[in-house]
Amino acid sequence: MANEIPRSGEHLEKAATEGPYERMRAAEAARQALLSRRRLSLRFQIYLGFFLVFLFSVGIATALALSIVTMEDKLKFLDIANEYVAEIQQARRFEKNYFLYGTNLSDALENFYKAKGILDHNEEELSRILGKTNLNILQKDMARYEGLLEHLTDLERGEKESPGDAAKKREIEVDLRKYGQELLVFAQDLVKKEKISLSETILMSRNIHIYSMALLVVFVASNSYLLRSRILKTINRFTVYAQRIASGDFTPIIPMRRFGDEFTDLALAINQMIVELERREAVLIQSHKMRAVGTLTAGVAHELNNPLNNISLSAHMLLEDYSSLSNEERKEMVLDVVNEAERSKRIISNLLDFARESGSQLEPLDLAKLLRDTISLAGNQIKLAGIKIEFHATDNLPRVHGDDQQLRQVFLNLLLNAIDASEKGGKIQVLLLPADEPQYIAVKVIDFGTGIPEHILGSIFDPFFTTKGKGKGTGLGLSMSQGIVAKHGGQIRVSSRKGEGSTFTVTLPVTTIPSDIRSERIQSP
Repeated sequence: MANEIPRSGEHLEKAATEGPYERMRAAEAARQALLSRRRLSLRFQIYLGFFLVFLFSVGIATALALSIVTMEDKLKFLDIANEYVAEIQQARRFEKNYFLYGTNLSDALENFYKAKGILDHNEEELSRILGKTNLNILQKDMARYEGLLEHLTDLERGEKESPGDAAKKREIEVDLRKYGQELLVFAQDLVKKEKISLSETILMSRNIHIYSMALLVVFVASNSYLLRSRILKTINRFTVYAQRIASGDFTPIIPMRRFGDEFTDLALAINQMIVELERREAVLIQSHKMRAVGTLTAGVAHELNNPLNNISLSAHMLLEDYSSLSNEERKEMVLDVVNEAERSKRIISNLLDFARESGSQLEPLDLAKLLRDTISLAGNQIKLAGIKIEFHATDNLPRVHGDDQQLRQVFLNLLLNAIDASEKGGKIQVLLLPADEPQYIAVKVIDFGTGIPEHILGSIFDPFFTTKGKGKGTGLGLSMSQGIVAKHGGQIRVSSRKGEGSTFTVTLPVTTIPSDIRSERIQSP
């Protein structure tokens, strides 16, 4: 699909320079190209981004919650283990006192029972943390230690000490020291390991915070960049589209990306608007042309009177004096009638050619010839107004590509405006010469009439703005002329001073093929 788009764009751009039927086909081709793409909407991308952020946040929250639960379990176990170690250590101290001084045996037993109570009370918790095997080992050692203490207590309660009691006490002392040390070392090792594990869990929790925040920032930034890129770049392209349309270039918008989105709907709406604008512009141009035809008709009627009078006089003379005339004289009079009829035909043909509605057709144009024909078309108005036309053209100027009918209407409109602005007996200059800009040709229409006031000079190209009296102008001539010239890749500029006349300058690009006009003016969307 990506390879098809440029070919489609070239086809559309070429079609846009041809007639109305081709432009309709171009608009339909652009519509089909826009609709044929797979859709990846901005709304979906936004929702997907928020959903992924939500999932990521839930994952982070879950990981942090688990680490917190783990830390709570470890802290709770440390509390239990510390209590247990404290009781065992106290029992060991009393145990040593007993063997050294013969006291505190009951206190040792009491502390041991407290330690055992701690284990029994938290057996389920300890089983989950230590595991069944380790807990069973601990409970067996506790049971041996308890048995030894109770045995020692029973020996102490005896009324008389038998000869073997001392030996038994020494055996019990050895075992008590052994198992007591094992209980204490086992518990202390567990506490030490659990502290290490707690530190690792805290470090892991801290790393989860740091890395998750970094990843979240990277993800949000990436998603924001992609959205910004899609939205702002597309908005910039549509700004270019709007500027193109404002300049009179109605080339349809064609797809430039693999996927469609909400901007595709906007492009379709703009393309539809372009079609409608072009249709309405054509109607307005034709309406204005018909108004110009009406203006020209008065001059044409005056111009036709002369050949018609000559035809009538020659026909009557031939009819009355036919018998007395020689063959040569008859032939000469008939030839006069034919010549005057041809003259009338040319006058009417020029008017009909101008009035005929036709589609845009770009072709190589000789501006000098086109200007001479246009001046000839307005010749009757020039004669009626008593104005002198001076036409000067630089030799060997290159041709331009354009629509003959549309450019003829532009220059005729400028000539008629110049005639209206000029006083009887004045003059109008039409100059064809290279423009100040390279690769451009300029046409200047200069009158020496009333001029345009400075405060309205910036408004004369606005639609429906006119300085003519009521019923004498529509205010569309200059606006339409500006649109036609813009379509040809050129510009209309005006300079004027009150009481000194006005100069309208039309610049058109020198090109070899029609598409060059477009490529110099606009970037392909």
